[in-house]
Amino acid sequence: MCGRFVQDRSLADYVDWLGSRPASGYDAVPLERYNIAPTALVSVFSNHPDGLLISAIKWGWQPHWATGKRPPPINARVETVATNRFFRTAWPSRVLVPATGWYEWVPDPADPKRKQPYFIHLKTGAPMFFAGIGREGEGFVILTADSLGGMVDIHDRRPIVLEPELAKEWMDPDTTSERAEVIARELGTPTEAFDWYPVGKAVGNVRNQGPQLILPVVE
Repeated sequence: MCGRFVQDRSLADYVDWLGSRPASGYDAVPLERYNIAPTALVSVFSNHPDGLLISAIKWGWQPHWATGKRPPPINARVETVATNRFFRTAWPSRVLVPATGWYEWVPDPADPKRKQPYFIHLKTGAPMFFAGIGREGEGFVILTADSLGGMVDIHDRRPIVLEPELAKEWMDPDTTSERAEVIARELGTPTEAFDWYPVGKAVGNVRNQGPQLILPVVE
């Protein structure tokens, strides 16, 4: 799954890497968000007739009819999201979540209550784009798939990361639901493109921020 992630670069960096024309202004000031947690407002990309729209949307999907009935989920399984009643109104509203990486916690085999956080990123060091669904006023979720290869030792689920061209196609309102399912289920960045390493346990506190959170530590 994905329960914490990083947006440390500027919106200008993420937009340039995506290669889209923005519909509104943005700046080159680094976001410096090293510990984004559920319910936080997050910079999210979506399609607009005038170009790329950048919005601040709450992480967690809560349609109006479900308010107060259950905690808002932050992730959705790609295997079922298109047919899940809870996400029915969100599925057509496809968004991108720019990121630099995400965190996962691995339980200690000797003591499951003790968990070691890991930071996961692209081996190239490039920005990444999580496939998501949602909209302003109701929030968003990140789509996840089964982990494969060595990443399964870190966690059995991982966010779906899209290369820039597929990311733009994912956002495009002209992309059919059927094609969107293919992109999400079959064309995400493979696990061998990622690397991961242990980081300090300070990331476990949502109040902690700063580049030191993504520095590797010796286990």
